[in-house]
Amino acid sequence: MGLKFSIPYQIPFYETDITHQVKLPHLLAFSLQVSGMQSESLGNTDKDVFDKYGLVWIVTDYAIEIDRLPRYNEKVTITTEAISYNKIFCYRNFYITDETGQQIMLFKTTFALMDYETRKVAEVPDEVVAPYGADKTKKLLRGPRYKALENPIETLYRVRYFDLDMNGHVNNSKYLEWMLDVFDLDFLTKYTPAHIDLKYVKEIHHGSEIYSGYEFDQESLSSQHQICVDGNIHAQAIIQWKEIGEE
Repeated sequence: MGLKFSIPYQIPFYETDITHQVKLPHLLAFSLQVSGMQSESLGNTDKDVFDKYGLVWIVTDYAIEIDRLPRYNEKVTITTEAISYNKIFCYRNFYITDETGQQIMLFKTTFALMDYETRKVAEVPDEVVAPYGADKTKKLLRGPRYKALENPIETLYRVRYFDLDMNGHVNNSKYLEWMLDVFDLDFLTKYTPAHIDLKYVKEIHHGSEIYSGYEFDQESLSSQHQICVDGNIHAQAIIQWKEIGEE
């Protein structure tokens, strides 16, 4: 286990939806910023890593556990901790706790370092992760097996300029937004995610036409998702749902 870093955060109006709950993609994006704050406090910023090694951090997988989503104006604490790393992957957790200290969300995140020029995953230099105090291990943490969907219901989106991040590709939180957006208003005001497994397969760039496809099983209240460009899968997810108010 590594060093922990925490900040208080009050959920603003513009990050909540019509159910008065936080928009999950927004909270996911902000939580990643908290890990950047930790890096800055340790003198090991993303810019430092890029300038010295030509590498940039990317997210490859999420496992998201949700007891409940924070609500408008609620004060929470976001804590991040680098757990462990191996030759290729780094594992980091994000804990969301309420004002009583009760954990209400957990983001288990897998990071890798990508060579900015070749766009290929690089080995993790020990000195890059040393400041975080994470344990080095040979163990690979694996997510669920995802399958290609046979008859998905698909929605078309076009990648816009403001969907991109500093690395020149679609920001990882945007994929989740595309996956959630395929459901209609009635569904999203009745159900909320309880658990999400999300895997990023390939980058998506400006101007691409993407198809967000899903299959939903009403009996188990679970959905499977894929983001495709030109018939190729770029991201996959499995979402377990529950009724809002079941917390």
